[in-house]
Amino acid sequence: MKKVLLVMITIVAFSMQAEAQTVAKNALGLRLGDSDGFGTEISYQRGLGDNNRLELDLGWRSSKNFDAYRLTGLYQWVWNLDGGFNWYVGVGGGVAQVDFDDDFPGFNDDTETYLYAAGDIGIEYDFDIPLLLSLDFRPEIGFGDFNDDVDFDIALGIRYQF
Repeated sequence: MKKVLLVMITIVAFSMQAEAQTVAKNALGLRLGDSDGFGTEISYQRGLGDNNRLELDLGWRSSKNFDAYRLTGLYQWVWNLDGGFNWYVGVGGGVAQVDFDDDFPGFNDDTETYLYAAGDIGIEYDFDIPLLLSLDFRPEIGFGDFNDDVDFDIALGIRYQF
């Protein structure tokens, strides 16, 4: 009887451990990718529960023909694959502004602000130290003259968890 009870407690404890997903309360770092030419983004993740979080990304670019910034917000769901490996999906959107130089061909207006909708799917590894590495794919649909099509963004994320 004692062996059966011990086995049952062990099974319950392991099953609860397998179901428990711990999303870090906060994570701050960089998202290194294309993002329609915007390049590197500062990325902040805020855990909202055991398996969901909010991600905010601020990207900017200064180039010869234009200067731009963008702010993206995503709600993400996270599931454990094995050990420290997780996969996640998310949905959200953002706002961007592009300031063109006067000699940039095809755009008469100096500045354009546009909105975009975004999805997100990725895989991440949560190290035993407070480091989180991720690789994600983010399709975006833009609504504006500068960005009025579908863009595909692939990026590597490096974040410190606290």
